[in-house]
Amino acid sequence: MITFAQYLQRCSYDGLSKLVKDVVDLAQKCVANEDAPECTKSLPTIFLDEICQVEKLRDSYGAMADCCSKTDPERNECFLSFKVPQPDFVQPYQRPATDVICQQYNDDRVALLGHFIYTVARRNPFLYAPTILGLAADYEHALQSCCKESDIGTCLDEKATVIRERAKKLSLKQQYSCGILHKFGERTFKANKLALLSQKYPKAPFAEIIKILQDIKGIYKECCEGDMVECMDDRAELMTYMCSKQDVFSSKIKHCCEKPVVERSKCIIEAEFDDKPEDLPSLVEKYINDKEVCKSFEAGHDAFLSEFVYEYSRRHPEFSTQLILRITKGYETLLEKCCKTDNPADCYGNAVEELNNHIKETQDVVKTNCDLLNTHGEQDFLKALLIRYTKKMPQVSTETLLEIGKKMTSIGTKCCQLSEDKRLPCSEGYLSIVIQDMCRRQETTPINDNVSHCCSDSYAYRRPCFTAMGVDTKYVPPPFDPDMFNFDEKLCTAAPAEREIGQMKLLVNLIKRKPQMTEEQIKTIADGFTAMVDKCCKQSDIETCFGEE
Repeated sequence: MITFAQYLQRCSYDGLSKLVKDVVDLAQKCVANEDAPECTKSLPTIFLDEICQVEKLRDSYGAMADCCSKTDPERNECFLSFKVPQPDFVQPYQRPATDVICQQYNDDRVALLGHFIYTVARRNPFLYAPTILGLAADYEHALQSCCKESDIGTCLDEKATVIRERAKKLSLKQQYSCGILHKFGERTFKANKLALLSQKYPKAPFAEIIKILQDIKGIYKECCEGDMVECMDDRAELMTYMCSKQDVFSSKIKHCCEKPVVERSKCIIEAEFDDKPEDLPSLVEKYINDKEVCKSFEAGHDAFLSEFVYEYSRRHPEFSTQLILRITKGYETLLEKCCKTDNPADCYGNAVEELNNHIKETQDVVKTNCDLLNTHGEQDFLKALLIRYTKKMPQVSTETLLEIGKKMTSIGTKCCQLSEDKRLPCSEGYLSIVIQDMCRRQETTPINDNVSHCCSDSYAYRRPCFTAMGVDTKYVPPPFDPDMFNFDEKLCTAAPAEREIGQMKLLVNLIKRKPQMTEEQIKTIADGFTAMVDKCCKQSDIETCFGEE
């Protein structure tokens, strides 16, 4: 049902139920006789063949019907390109009325949860099937506990808000993962996941981490390509494997392994990092002082670096995976250069200081921004971000810049209050998602050469690249538009929050006109604006006052 609802977002529940029945019937037939001719096809092919047999497909889906003339994998890629996230034509899930919902759940649990799964899948065509089933399990638990309460509606409202937020967050993270896999390929994707797995399971041996890494890469690939049944099946298999070796992996997943299969996955993925082994030796011996470093590096480049990522990550849960990849890249560049010299050990003798520069840059960025936020508050922090990013990319619409600024501010609010060891992975992890979203837009609506370079050059260096980006020198400001600076009495009657947004938009538009403006000039104008609003809003003829000022 999830797979069909994500491809055929306009189809009714009953319409899709017929397609689901066809595939389930085929599955039962193939269990009885694996050699039957139609049983040799892959699952994605079976689903797409079924979709291409839908009558009047073109009437409902227009050009999407042309995908059927292609062969796989192009046919699947074509269908994926027509998926619309949060489409206007699909309303958010409406649960049955409070007075009947518990009875409906007791009478026909499958239909009630089926409609929930169908709606969530149609509205979120890229959300992984195991996640949607996990949300349905959350919904079921909410029904089970709320139906015992006197005020069922309020109880369900509270739980629905949590489920909705969770769905939104997971959808963002999953689109991000698919975007990285698609844009930077398997090697970068695996390196990033290797760092995370090594941080999360620092006691697990390297071979076990590599084994589950291979499985996870396959699972993501299946889910990103819309092959939801295989994705779900393989993920359940991986969780069973990890639970069969929970002593090897982590002391934090024991309670997860006691849960039913759908909830087990969610629990393991969200489990916190295991405690670091206490007696881990320094890495300097093995990766810098050892005489055989160049020999090992040249014998198996990727295997050697993979082990470095594993060893470094399990010692540093307080770093972001992107920072670990930058350190690894720095180390790799150093070895490539030094191993060609007559005395490699001399050449890479100062490796520790060089690698520490990456750490310092990232820690400084986090500290500077958190200090700014904590000292001056959210509004001034947002203003500082808007000034910074409007200068970097003045071509972006004022609305989009405001949206990006707000997202970055909420990341600051969320991460800066965490303990020192969690700040860095939190802030760089979430910033990477915002940057990825910006880069996705850049592909369809190019912003400028600097942004294009930062988006395409290197996954690990994306954030530092954006941080270091200067004013766009090739930008030509638009001709002066007096309407941009047109003020009326709405400014006086607006709520404080609206007035604040008005001021922010003015700020962005000003910088778009003059990107070279200094902080001092911007401050003078902003103070002047505040004084003008205070003065004119007290006058009887507000419009005239604004005009004069």
